[in-house]
Formats: sequence, structure tokens, C-alpha cells
Amino acid sequence: MQNAQLFGFPAEKGRWLFVLLGLIINICLGSIYAWSVFVTPLTQYFTTEYGKVVTANEILMPFSVFLAAFALAMPLVGKFIDQLGPRKMMIIGGFLTGCGWLLASMVTSVEMLYLVYGVIGGAGVGISYGVPVALATRWFPDKRGFAVGLALLGFGFSAFISANIAGILIPMIGVMSTFRIFGVAFLVIITLCALPLRFPESGWAPAGWTLHPTSAAETCECDRARMIRTPTFYGLWVCYFIGCLAGLMAISIAQPVGVEVIGITPVFATALVGVFAIFNGGGRPVFGWLTDHLRPARAAVLSFLLIAGSSLLLWLVPSEITYVVSFCILWGCLGGWLAIAPTATARFFGTCDYPRCYGIVFLAYGAGAIAGPQLAGFIKTTTGGYSGVFPYIIVLALMGAAIGFFLLKPIQRHN
Repeated sequence: MQNAQLFGFPAEKGRWLFVLLGLIINICLGSIYAWSVFVTPLTQYFTTEYGKVVTANEILMPFSVFLAAFALAMPLVGKFIDQLGPRKMMIIGGFLTGCGWLLASMVTSVEMLYLVYGVIGGAGVGISYGVPVALATRWFPDKRGFAVGLALLGFGFSAFISANIAGILIPMIGVMSTFRIFGVAFLVIITLCALPLRFPESGWAPAGWTLHPTSAAETCECDRARMIRTPTFYGLWVCYFIGCLAGLMAISIAQPVGVEVIGITPVFATALVGVFAIFNGGGRPVFGWLTDHLRPARAAVLSFLLIAGSSLLLWLVPSEITYVVSFCILWGCLGGWLAIAPTATARFFGTCDYPRCYGIVFLAYGAGAIAGPQLAGFIKTTTGGYSGVFPYIIVLALMGAAIGFFLLKPIQRHN
């Protein structure tokens, strides 16, 4: 098994191509993070074409529904990743993702966007997303956090690509034609990238590698039923929820904060969304590496302290510089949680039932997806501005740091 070949290379080298394919797939899946670029054009489209007044909450709702469907699909389809294999699951998920974007180009109301873009597109991403994560955890027992982070880098980095492409296409061909082009591209790219995907043979490990005694002592091979009976699971779930809640609140309002609070031009704010996406993507391998080396609890506490500090800075000293610095950190830390949580799940609960276990943990992301943008929209509606969002983020981050410090610990073997 140690002498396996992948793509004509020894498996220890060939396995990195799975990371590359996962990164490309996640660039397609992560285009949801460019939603703030679509907010104003969609609002104008429904007003001019159909005479409908669209509120901030209504136009953010497809973003929330998409992320919620994404998160709910993960635990529901986890077992099928093992049963059907990564190739078939990725093709199914890619088909639904592309269809969600294509159908979004035909809607005549925001409510229709909730269904076709939110539910169908979000479910497609939920089906697809778990595949590169499961591949990385099985092909990289020696570099699990780093490999997961690299594969997921594409999901965060996607907004840099998709926001800029959308920013070019929307003025040229309109917002609905932009949805259509994205949908076709995702159908083709994801299907092609899915074809080579497969899991290693049972028992495969990199040549010469043995599990570190500390990691072996901290890992307990749990099925989903046993995992949810441990305090560590609840600590991880709540920390993940808080990290995603704070991050998604920030991501969903990144462009309007720049325009309405800081006073920069819409074009510059849109361009900065792409810059922030670089940090969102980069946060994944960075925090994956930190989780491997510092252990999950320390990586979690560091993330929360960075979230609290950047939010405090932007709240007290709003300026172009603090806006750019703070949102780079906030996007980076959200990306970090998309690496901390899957790595911690494998570290604490093993890989024997990993797709189902991480599917349950990933529900925290869905809860944050629903609560974050809607809370940001509520605060904006009730206060007339987005500045009031940041004190909430500070409090949440400090709570998360405390929970992570006390509860993110290896489970006891007798549990």
C-alpha cells in the first residue's frame, strides 16, 4: 500500500494533485462569498424591472439560505461520500451548484432566489464541500490541517476571483446574465475536476510516517453517536458557531461598510472585497498549520483574540486604514475556522466516521450563516448604520475565546 501510484507519481507526491483539484473546485463553490457585490445590482434590478422595494434583510436572505442549505446538506450526505465515493458525490454536487446559479438568472422575485439560488445552489455546495475535506484528511494523516487548509483555500480565495469577474460582467451584461455565465462555468469545471477523485486504500499511510504519540493519545476513533455525547464536541460546535457568526456578519457587509461608514467609492469597496478574499483563503492553510502545531484550543483562542481586536479597532478608529486592516483580519479568521474545525474534528474524534462527524460539526457554520447576516441587517435597519455591528462581534469573540480555552480538550477514553 505504501508503493501506490497516483497520476504516475508515488502516492506521497501524487496526492498533492488532489489538493490542487480540491482548490480549483472550491474556487467555484466559494463564489457565495462575493454576494455583497451582487447586493446593490440585485436591489436595483428588482426595483427597475418589477417595481419592487427590496429591504437590506431581504437581499441578504439568499446569502443566508444558501449557507444554511450548504450546512444542512453536509451531515445528510456524509455517509454517501463513503458509499458512492468522492467522484460521484462531487459530480452530483457540482450539477446542483451550477443549476442553482443558472436558475437564479431566471427569477422574477427575491423569494424565488431563496429557493433556486439558496436551497438548490446551497445544497449542491454542501454535497460537494465535504469531498475535498474528506480526501485531505485521509490522504494526509501527516499534514492534515495544512492539506485541508490548502484545499479549502480556494473557497475563501474564490471571492477575489468571482467578485472581480462579477464586477466586470455586471455593468457590461447585467446581473442576471452574470448569474448565467457563472452557472455554466461551474457545471463544466467541477465535473472535469471530479473525474480523478478517489480515496486511498484502507490502511494507507505515507512511506516512513508514523503517528506522533501526542496525536495518538489525543485521538479517539468515535462514530457520530459517541462524538455528540462528549463535552469536547459541544465546545467545538459553539466555538465554530461563534467564529462563523462573527466572520459572516463581517463578510456580508464588507462592501456597504466601506461605502456607508468609511466613505470610499463603491468601485474601490468592490475591489477591496477581492483583497479581503485573499486573506480569507490564506487564513485556511495558516490556521490549519497552527492547529497542527499549536493544537486546536490555542489556534481557536488566537483566532478569537484577533477577531475581537480588529473589531475594536474599526469601531473606535474608523478610517480607510483601519477598515482595510480589520476586514483583512476578520476575513482571514473566518477562513481560519474553516480549517480549525475540520482538523480538530479529525484530531479529537478520528477518521473512521469522519464525513458524518464533521457534517454535524459543520451545522455550526449553517447556524452562523443564518444568524450573522440577518443580525447585521437587523442592526443596520434599527440603528441606520453598520457601525453597531462591531461591539456585538467583540463580545462574541471574547466568549468564544473563553469556551475554546476551557472545552477544546481531548476527550476522555471512558466517555
